[in-house]
Amino acid sequence: MKRFLRQALSLALLAVPAAAGTASTPLADGSAEPQQPSFDPVRDDAPIVVTPEHSRAVERGLAWLADTQNDDGSWTAKIGFKLNTGYEYTATDKGHVGVTALAGMGFLAGGYLPGRGEYGDVVSKCLDFVLSCVQDDGYITHAGTRMYSHAFATLFLAEIYGMTHRADIKAKLQLAVDFIVKSQNEEGGWRYEPYAVGSDMSIVVCQVLALRAARNIGIRVPKSVVDKAARYVVDSAVTEESLRHQFVGVSYKNEIGSFHYQRQDGSRSSFPLTAAGVTALYGAGVYSDAAIDDGIRYLRANLGMFNQMRARRDGGHYFFWYGHYYGVQAMYTAGQDAWDSYFTVVREELLRMQESDGAWPNPTGPGRPFGTAMAVLILEIPYRFLPIFQR
Repeated sequence: MKRFLRQALSLALLAVPAAAGTASTPLADGSAEPQQPSFDPVRDDAPIVVTPEHSRAVERGLAWLADTQNDDGSWTAKIGFKLNTGYEYTATDKGHVGVTALAGMGFLAGGYLPGRGEYGDVVSKCLDFVLSCVQDDGYITHAGTRMYSHAFATLFLAEIYGMTHRADIKAKLQLAVDFIVKSQNEEGGWRYEPYAVGSDMSIVVCQVLALRAARNIGIRVPKSVVDKAARYVVDSAVTEESLRHQFVGVSYKNEIGSFHYQRQDGSRSSFPLTAAGVTALYGAGVYSDAAIDDGIRYLRANLGMFNQMRARRDGGHYFFWYGHYYGVQAMYTAGQDAWDSYFTVVREELLRMQESDGAWPNPTGPGRPFGTAMAVLILEIPYRFLPIFQR
């Protein structure tokens, strides 16, 4: 089957607007044959032109991921959890279902489907591994991974089901979505472990995007769950009122426009948390709110400082990757002005950071497979093959 990624890139290099979406035709086995994307040459929001350097970086990153995939379809990465600004490892030699899901989405976002094209086998093996990690209660976990990984895996299944319409994926996807629904706490959020009483923004955004993707392709998601999550996010925005309750003696500075780590007044805020907050609101269907407008202004004002700290000083810290993974989605949805100025800077940074073998670094976090999957996904936003990356 002819690959549509190269078609999209060749058109982008001619400055023709990128694909608005990919249609599909059902096949006899219940999957779908992707059709050539449709192009609209008269749109006002002409996208970023994909340069040759940009496309080569994506291809090199995907090739590195393909070369490092395990026989069982997974990618080995450091399993653990964030602790302050560090990352505590609980296992270092196991397949990481969250990283595997992100890598799989990187191939989907590049125009590849299971069993078709140059990386069809890579995607098929990745899908088989993720499906094998779905427990009877719907929790997607392997070797001690937690709710971050469950959300990324659920999102991956939602995106791939939307492209293939396979019944076996739908059944396990619904289980995974039901698990997120059951795990939501009274605050309206989620935490690292299932059924936790507390919540935090970095976990909430993952679950919201997984629910959004699932709901988009017809999976049952109660509206009340999404509404409660949206309220949690809005209540986590830094306001003049919350600043009046700032903890005395803290070493960080909260600014209006940013989002708190947790909803309580005085909890820290940051660039990644703000990107997560804005993206979570968009994912929950909130497109007009002062918290969004203030958040976009904050991200634009703090982009240079964030890159200097987390890319150049820390060499690709975990915060850098998840900050920009959500940041590009926030800016892309916000509109062309915000998107152009943001993405051109981020792209330059990513091209600078790519290593000689095609991977990207992640010294603090799950490791190079995580950094590479995140970098590829960020760079593939303009391709618009992945439904969650479309306006």
